[in-house]
Amino acid sequence: MEDDIDLMRIALEKAREAALSGEVPIGALIFDPSSKTVVTSAGNAPISLHDATAHAEIRALRAAGEALGNYRLTDLWLYVTLEPCAMCAGAISHARIGRVIYGAPDPKGGAVEHGPKFFAQPTCHWKPDVTTGILADDSSEMLKSFFKTRRKGTQNGG
Repeated sequence: MEDDIDLMRIALEKAREAALSGEVPIGALIFDPSSKTVVTSAGNAPISLHDATAHAEIRALRAAGEALGNYRLTDLWLYVTLEPCAMCAGAISHARIGRVIYGAPDPKGGAVEHGPKFFAQPTCHWKPDVTTGILADDSSEMLKSFFKTRRKGTQNGG
């Protein structure tokens, strides 16, 4: 879907901004398909905000809830550059997001197609539609480049 690619590019830009701030480059946005508008977007910020829950998805969900005056974001779509972790998958379920679209898979920390497979659990109260692999190579390359640069800095005494 062409719109998915365009919207993931916005999430990738948020990921780039996060990387420039020293955060792991992950970006997210909330999209309203009925009005065709981006409600909000955010990048990862646990380091700068001193908050372990400040993942891009959580920040986007919080901002959308504030903007719309409701924590239930039923029928809205979440775009994120990396497969959501268990914490984010739980928040997505509680927010009643209608569709999740993500870029790169995360075999180590992901919880949608890896790990606990959160949305497939019988205890999951709300299961969004999930689309994977949108600009996955771009998302993956950004993460690999970020960590390669960080490792170089550590090896050189940084």
